[in-house]
Amino acid sequence: MSHRRPVRLAALGAAGLALAAGLATTASANPGHHTGSAAKPTVVLVHGAWSDSSSWSGVVKRLQADGYPVTAPANPLRGLHSDAAYLADFLKTIHGPVVLVAHSYGGAVVTNAATGNPNVKALVYIAAFAPDKGESVAALNAKFPGSHLTDDPNAPVPTALNAVPFTRPDGSTGTDLYLKPDKYQDVFVGKAFGRATVAELAATQRPATTEALGEPSGAPAWKTIPSWYLVARDDHAIPAAAERFMAARAHARTTEIAAPHAVQLTNPGTVAHLVERAAETR
Repeated sequence: MSHRRPVRLAALGAAGLALAAGLATTASANPGHHTGSAAKPTVVLVHGAWSDSSSWSGVVKRLQADGYPVTAPANPLRGLHSDAAYLADFLKTIHGPVVLVAHSYGGAVVTNAATGNPNVKALVYIAAFAPDKGESVAALNAKFPGSHLTDDPNAPVPTALNAVPFTRPDGSTGTDLYLKPDKYQDVFVGKAFGRATVAELAATQRPATTEALGEPSGAPAWKTIPSWYLVARDDHAIPAAAERFMAARAHARTTEIAAPHAVQLTNPGTVAHLVERAAETR
């Protein structure tokens, strides 16, 4: 055994070097994520609560077909500050200009994550939160009437949501908020999909914590980075009036469309077109 152990360690070392070399080759071959050699900016798509990165699939296909490097990282949905820090670190791995696109709660995340990053050339809000310093997602959502997330403003948890307690690795407890399956169509996707598709989307949703929706935002990137905004007029999650308010405050170039909250799912062509407009503007 004493004679064979060094051989095994050497083999493991060789395997490790080979893996590292392979990763380096893969990284250098990914122009959208690790190099600025691409002629077009990298588009980074950030999802919000009650969906995941797959919600961007239709948008990704269209942007890639037009030659854009695209990535749609997972948004942790654990807390606004920690989610923004996670995305900020992710953005540092991208060399060259970035167009940062967000839906729903993801808008609050990019508003914080892009601050101070000179590579982010444009922010695109898709029916998304664009908070100012000190504002929370929950407070902004309650600022205007029209949301179907609750029918009792005094309820401790919005009535369209299920509260699910969990224990963190450090032993502290938290609460995840899921959109109730029977509310998913009305609040999130509208009438664009059939019952089976809506049920699948509801079953695979990712929850956000109460901290994510309640934490106050930091210095907003939209004060220094050019912004675009897509208002979804039939949004039952974020009131359209709130979207217009945030878009106007950010001096965003604004487009309106008759669509539900999940407009990136129902109208991916419109979303992709707006993203490309932002990418092409100098």
